[in-house]
Amino acid sequence: MSSNIGIPIKLLHEAESHIISLETKSGEIYRGNLVEAEDSMNVQLTDVTVTHRNGQQSSMNTVYIRGSKIRFFVLPDILQKAPMFKVVDSAVKGQGRGYGSQTKVNRGSGVGLGFGVGRGRLQARGGGRGGGGRGGGQNR
Repeated sequence: MSSNIGIPIKLLHEAESHIISLETKSGEIYRGNLVEAEDSMNVQLTDVTVTHRNGQQSSMNTVYIRGSKIRFFVLPDILQKAPMFKVVDSAVKGQGRGYGSQTKVNRGSGVGLGFGVGRGRLQARGGGRGGGGRGGGQNR
C-alpha cells in the first residue's frame, strides 16, 4: 500500500476481511467478504451473493471486479472508528498545526524602506519600459 493514496483507498484497504456490498455500473449488486482491494479499486470477494438487475439472486465462490466498473461501495459501520479519521477529527476540532493563532504578516511592507529600487538590471529586462511581463506590453 502506497503512502500517497487518499482516504477512500485507505478505507477500502481497511475493509479487507469484512463483508461489503458494491454496485456495478451495470446495476448488479455484489455482497461478500472482501479478500483484497487494490489501489485502483479492483476488488476480490468470496462467498458472494449477486443480485442482478431483474432481482434474480445467484451465488458465487469468488469474484474479481475491476475498479472502473464499480459505482459505489457499502462498507461496515465499524470502519467509522478507523485510525485515519482521528487525524481528520483533530484538525476539525482545531488541534491541527496551530497556524490559526498567529498574527497576519503584512506582505510587501518592505517597499520604500531603503531596500533599493528592486528592478534588477534594466538592460536584462528589455530596457525598462514597455515590452512584456504580466500584461505590461501595451503599444502606445
